[in-house]
Amino acid sequence: GYCILQPDPVVDSLNDLEPEKRAQYLCDMALVGDALLEVTGSYRINYAIFGNTEPALHAHIVPRFLDEPDEIRQGPPWAYPQAVMDARRFDAVRDRELMQRLAAAIQRRLGAPDPAAGLK
Repeated sequence: GYCILQPDPVVDSLNDLEPEKRAQYLCDMALVGDALLEVTGSYRINYAIFGNTEPALHAHIVPRFLDEPDEIRQGPPWAYPQAVMDARRFDAVRDRELMQRLAAAIQRRLGAPDPAAGLK
């Protein structure tokens, strides 16, 4: 799986953001990558910003794992066969714990209180 990061408000491209907002977006992208590294145990993060088919700035933030097949691990994340990608689509109920762990990891990096504190 992967995360997608969009700015608020949405713009067409990174170049449409004012320098301060652009820097914040790129820092946020790295912050999400740091949280994914922590929570997923991945060995690295791939970052991709295209905007060719969807004219709205969005970054794909993709954890990569050493147990991926070499021919796929060394290529772009979308090199996976579509059947593999379709086999486990996002499910809000099943993936709730992962989302909470990511949110907590992000909040820690921001120095904010853990949103899941006290939840069981």
